[in-house]
Amino acid sequence: MAEHKIGQLIDALGVEADLDEGDLPTDAFVILKVIKADGTVSLASARSEGLDWITRLGMVTAAATIENSGYTDTPSHDDT
Repeated sequence: MAEHKIGQLIDALGVEADLDEGDLPTDAFVILKVIKADGTVSLASARSEGLDWITRLGMVTAAATIENSGYTDTPSHDDT
């Protein structure tokens, strides 16, 4: 298996992030669903250089919480 830069792949998949003006992304952890040549499905991951395991674990845990509960850091109109 060979290492590949995945920036263009992510772009081709149409992945976008909702960032505000002045936001500075510092790290990335990417999970990819991969269909192998034989038709089997697997997961692959990639991370930005220097991303340590504890930050990666925190990012995955936070992402799972957000995906599973609909967490938002801004109140909805119903909360006011």
